[in-house]
Amino acid sequence: MRITARFKAPATMFALLPALLLGAVGCSSGTDASPPGKSPDPKGSAAASPSGAPGPAAASPAPKAKDARLERSALEQGDLPGYQVSAQGKNPGAPAGQPQADKKACQPLADIMGDKPDPAAHETVNRGIGSQKQVGLAVSASVSSYDESDAKKVVSRLREAVAACGSGFTATVQKQTGSYRDVKAVPFKAAGDESVSWTTTASAQGVSAQVHLVVVREGSSIVRLMALNVAAAGQKAAVPQEVADKQLEKVRKAG
Repeated sequence: MRITARFKAPATMFALLPALLLGAVGCSSGTDASPPGKSPDPKGSAAASPSGAPGPAAASPAPKAKDARLERSALEQGDLPGYQVSAQGKNPGAPAGQPQADKKACQPLADIMGDKPDPAAHETVNRGIGSQKQVGLAVSASVSSYDESDAKKVVSRLREAVAACGSGFTATVQKQTGSYRDVKAVPFKAAGDESVSWTTTASAQGVSAQVHLVVVREGSSIVRLMALNVAAAGQKAAVPQEVADKQLEKVRKAG
C-alpha cells in the first residue's frame, strides 16, 4: 500500500532542516509493504518523495562512522516496529555546513539545524525515520560524539538560546535563508543525563512547517531528534517517545 504525502516544500525549506530529514521525508511520504516472506532492507528503503520536494539519492548507503561505538548507536531497520529507518546519505542538492543565525544568542539553534548539532562534534551518524502509524510523520535522528565537557556545553547553550529567542530568528546556509519563529520550550521525558526540548515554526519561500526538536546528552554523546508532519505541515508534530527511548537505549548499550 502506498501513501503519498501532499507537502510541497521548496528545497530551501529542507536545506534549513537537518539534512537527514530528507531521508525521513522519503520514508513517511510513501511506504510500500514488503512482499510476503521478504524482510525490509536492513538499512531502510527510500520511498517516493513528496511532490515538489527533493528526494534522497537512491541506494546511497550511509558512510560508516570511524567511531565503532557511534556506529553501534545508530538506529537500524527493525529497531522500531511501525517505522521505516533510512540510513541513506544527504541529498546531493542540499547545502552543506552550519547555518548562520542573524542573532548571536540564537546561533546554537541554527547550529542544531546543520550537518552536525554543534561545531565541536567529532563525528555524527544520522538516520531518517518515517512513521507507518501516523501518516506523514518524519523524524530525523542523529548521534554525535564529543568531549564530555563540550557535550555539556551544547545542552546548556541550547537552553539559553531557547529562552532568548522566543521571538524567532533567521538562518542562512550557502546564501539560502529561512526563518524560525515562535521558539517555545516544551516538556519531554528523556532518559539521558540532561535534555532540552522545544518547538518552532520553520518558514522559507512562503512555506511553513511546525517542528519539534529534542536534544539529549548521554555522557559524551549528543542525541538530536527532530519531527515534523510532511502530510500536513501546519499541524503540530512531536518526536515519538518510543523513538527517543530506543535511540537512547542504543546509545547506552553501545557503551
